[in-house]
Amino acid sequence: MTNPLELFQRTLETYRKHGWQLREVLMRPETRAQLIAESGEPIFESSPVRDFPLDAMWFARPARGGFEAWELRLVSATPYALFEAFASGTPEKQREERKRALEGELCARCLAKGSGANEGGYPDQV
Repeated sequence: MTNPLELFQRTLETYRKHGWQLREVLMRPETRAQLIAESGEPIFESSPVRDFPLDAMWFARPARGGFEAWELRLVSATPYALFEAFASGTPEKQREERKRALEGELCARCLAKGSGANEGGYPDQV
């Protein structure tokens, strides 16, 4: 099994390479405890870290036409992400509501019984 810190670092490097900025880290409490035990409190570019049922990261970058692209990336050996583009001027409350809906969708897809998820809760094939 791959070290969780390595998975987070690889994911971050991949997105950085393509111009994305890390905005928030979502982490299972057991992953966070393991990272703290191994290397102290995880720090991800000063981005907030929040407890979550899965390990995931929110990234954002400017997109064409005045939009801002947001991607919720599952941190696992199997790449999987959900995407949303927000028009400039979209109220922050509306953005947050949509982002929470995407987080719920990620959990539903990855944690549903019989969904083809492996023992870590990650989809084997999406």
